[in-house]
Amino acid sequence: MLSPVILAGMVRLAEFLLTLASGLAIAMLYHGDTAVAGDELYDATFLLASLGVIAALDLLGLYRPQALGSVHRNLPRLMLGWGTGFALVIAAAFFLKAGHELSRAWLALWFVVGGVLLIGWRAGVGILVQRLTRSGRLLRRAVVYGTGPIADDLVRKLEADTSAQIRIVGVFDDRADARATDAAGRYPRLGTLDEMLNVSRVLRVDLVIVALPLAGEQRLIDVASRISELPADVRLPAQATSIRLARRLYSHVGEVAMIDLHDRPIADWGHVAKWVFDKTIGLSALVLLAPVMALVALAIKLDSRGPVLFRQKRYGFNNELIEVLKFRSMHTALSDANADRLVTRSDPRVTRVGRFIRRTSLDELPQLFNVLTGELSLVGPRPHALAAKAEDQLYNEVVARYFARHKVKPGITGWAQISGWRGETDTREKIEKRVEHDLYYIENWSVFFDIYILAATPFALLKSENAY
Repeated sequence: MLSPVILAGMVRLAEFLLTLASGLAIAMLYHGDTAVAGDELYDATFLLASLGVIAALDLLGLYRPQALGSVHRNLPRLMLGWGTGFALVIAAAFFLKAGHELSRAWLALWFVVGGVLLIGWRAGVGILVQRLTRSGRLLRRAVVYGTGPIADDLVRKLEADTSAQIRIVGVFDDRADARATDAAGRYPRLGTLDEMLNVSRVLRVDLVIVALPLAGEQRLIDVASRISELPADVRLPAQATSIRLARRLYSHVGEVAMIDLHDRPIADWGHVAKWVFDKTIGLSALVLLAPVMALVALAIKLDSRGPVLFRQKRYGFNNELIEVLKFRSMHTALSDANADRLVTRSDPRVTRVGRFIRRTSLDELPQLFNVLTGELSLVGPRPHALAAKAEDQLYNEVVARYFARHKVKPGITGWAQISGWRGETDTREKIEKRVEHDLYYIENWSVFFDIYILAATPFALLKSENAY
């Protein structure tokens, strides 16, 4: 799915540049190349008109997906927004008594030619948005949990609301068939909560709507807790309760009021920022650390027989299996791909070079390639091996919200690792603390948080008492 927030932001930027460039081009053609170059008044005019147009179009709601997809219906408002930007310029020139220094003919040409360019541009955007909508790339995939009057009313409202940009892919309920009817007579019950979680992961669902009444508080708590493991927005329809909350406490899917239970972490521009951060810093680190990686590879080859790299299946984003690269630190014949047995102090399976690179985390450096291929982030919850255990129990059996750490991409380093919870996880407390720190990171993520964790990682590596 292409995020409507990102689409609107890209269109805003393009229209800002279109307004600015059209004004500059017409001024240079009208006055000559050198007449406006470096002129502070003209520079201020270009900027004020461009910002004024974007602000006016935004206030008129013309960056919503439904408005972007229909030019002819919104043409009057489009021209009103365009004219508002120029009205700001004229008002500013009047109050600053600078009108005589600006060419009226140039402003008129800019208004007409730029307006025509804007209409043509919006026509192209409208065609693109319509194609994206038909292909489903602009529609949010949603599932509904719960059947009954609330679900029926919700489905009818969403289907009638063209601004909702929703495609319902299924309705689920754990109640017996006799109590769980088809939602709005159209959507049959597809399965239970467990089946909904599986379907949501496979289809990369964007939105989960819990259509349960607040009166069933314990059931709602249990369901919301399980669904919080998904990398999706979780909403409760406002009609699930008769209590009327302040308007600012509601979010909306189209025109349908919702109560927020959980938000998808690192979404929209945050996702873009993290992607750019990972690719730029990851590539730079790979180039800078290439000599170190070459020396480690040579040491491994000289120390023991076998390949330099070790590939291991681990859980990644959305519980999907990924193949993580590491420098081999164990004797080939004794390698434990599933991590059935934790590595302990003086473990005979670990080679001489392996002990050093595991203590210093040099064995993790090949995961920079996983960052570039998009399977890992530089910073995030560490990916765990399939059979990793604490006190002979799988991690998800020890910690109830374990899978919630897979709502974001795993990372090479993370908040837990620099907070003292790096290395062996042989006790319940260690894995509980690691998951606690991972969830804190997910809920409080920012680019600056990532930068801090990366900067603190080398210092955390000096404390290697738990890394064997």
